[in-house]
Amino acid sequence: MLAARLTRVRHAFDARGIDALVISHPPNLRYLANYVGTAGLAVVTGTGVHLLVDFRYRTAVEMLQASPGACPDLQIWHVPASYDAALAECLATLGVRAAGFEAAHVSVARHSAWVRACETRGSAITFVATDRAVEAGRVIKDADEVERLRRAAAGLSPVAEAAMAAVRPGVAEREVAGVIEAALRAAGYERPAFDTIVASGPNAALPHHRASARRLAAGDLVVLDFGGVLDGYCSDITRTVSVGSAGTEAQRLYDAVSAAQSAAVAAVTAQVDASAVDRAARAVLEQAGLGEAFGHGTGHGLGLEVHEDPRLSRTQAGVAQPPRPLAAGMVVTIEPGAYLPGFGGVRIEDDVLVTAGGCDLLTAVPRDLRACGGRQA
Repeated sequence: MLAARLTRVRHAFDARGIDALVISHPPNLRYLANYVGTAGLAVVTGTGVHLLVDFRYRTAVEMLQASPGACPDLQIWHVPASYDAALAECLATLGVRAAGFEAAHVSVARHSAWVRACETRGSAITFVATDRAVEAGRVIKDADEVERLRRAAAGLSPVAEAAMAAVRPGVAEREVAGVIEAALRAAGYERPAFDTIVASGPNAALPHHRASARRLAAGDLVVLDFGGVLDGYCSDITRTVSVGSAGTEAQRLYDAVSAAQSAAVAAVTAQVDASAVDRAARAVLEQAGLGEAFGHGTGHGLGLEVHEDPRLSRTQAGVAQPPRPLAAGMVVTIEPGAYLPGFGGVRIEDDVLVTAGGCDLLTAVPRDLRACGGRQA
């Protein structure tokens, strides 16, 4: 598994003009070496992986390397003080002349520190900016990743039940968020995948509202957007419920978004362009007179990070964009929404696995508009 991932990364060395790649982004360190520390660097060469860690992580890496999850051809490099100096020493010792680095994840200040450290050693090393050197391979999940993502998505069902049971008049959004996060822990998740969203009443018109002190009231629409990290992999789901019976306008809004999501899910299959999935959802909402109320993309990739490629978004009029075909093995969210300022909003989100003939729905929470809360808190 790790060997295949490393091989894919190395295949691009010649095209990028590098003889090694410095990995600094934590999800990429986990993807290539199963390393989960909060500090560390890896130098991937054509024949090995050189993991730079300080005292805090050395024993953990040694234990990992003695386990079935060991990274092949990995050598541990001890960092006594400065990671910058240790990297310069490692590159010089290995005879690296052109070292690629993850430009999207390395600050200008850190890049400058690496250059200074190499110059201090008298090493003639060129740092070459790379883009998505590892992420390009992460887009399509291997069998192990698919299984982890299936478990991460399936485990959200009892969390959703706990969330909906907590929705009732008089309860604060933050209290509902606390119930969700406690339920995630109880279900075995390592942590929330992102800040839990509980948006009620007019707050539901704010797509990324932070749970506040506002107390739920009868007739509110409540957007519940949450996810968890399980075995390193993220899940992400949104359900919208009503506090008590939904009014006519709330039901109309919900039905339109539900139809848009169904259309988008039906459009997902290998080889279809990502923008076509977005168009399928957007067309339904435009027909319902809600096109302007849907201002974000239809979905995004899931994996070690909660927002990954591919992006399921609309094409910009008059702007040439390369094709973005979906492929079997991608895992994406489908999450159209409609938001009416001053009234509220609806978003419905599920995680799906792209297959050769369509897609598999990974989340299994019912998608009907549920009326919650029978009593005042």
